Amino acid sequence: MSWILTRSGRKFDLANPTADMVDPTDIAHSLSMQCRFNGHTRHYYSVAQHCYLVSDLVPTEYRLEALLHDATEAYVGDLVRPLKEGMRDFANSHSDECLYDLTERRVWIAICQRFDLEPVLPDCVRHADLVALATEKRDLMPEHPEPWPCLEGVEPNAVPIDPWQPSQAAIHYHGRLLELLATTHRRRSA
Repeated sequence: MSWILTRSGRKFDLANPTADMVDPTDIAHSLSMQCRFNGHTRHYYSVAQHCYLVSDLVPTEYRLEALLHDATEAYVGDLVRPLKEGMRDFANSHSDECLYDLTERRVWIAICQRFDLEPVLPDCVRHADLVALATEKRDLMPEHPEPWPCLEGVEPNAVPIDPWQPSQAAIHYHGRLLELLATTHRRRSA
């Protein structure tokens, strides 16, 4: 079996995902239920809220890409960064591609097709993701003296994070997604 059942009752085939399988409500719901950092935060903080924050940190024309940058996690879940990097290193040392990366890329392509996005994220989205990570580290993670190398030279957002409950995160994320779909797609077709 290579498919999962989504909240809306859809079959989502991880081995052969298509744009028709991607549902905005499923994404909003799933990401709102997933806690960042594998749940090792001082307060519950969802992937949906993280994506919403990233979308606040980019120029207007890239907000849709920013909001959806982690949408694959609605279908494949997430792995903590050290594990994900270790899996990639292991696969590369064996001249193989990491199954997680392969699956995640297939899902990302289906998401990009569904929302008419380019598969390569703009640099501003990647940078905003790091700014959000630095802000999350400051506001949500336990104090620890060891630096995170990926955050070298990255300043956190000045506005502190006020974590949302899953229901709030789903509503905010879904609302912004629908708003961006209405405005972004209208602009792109003009």
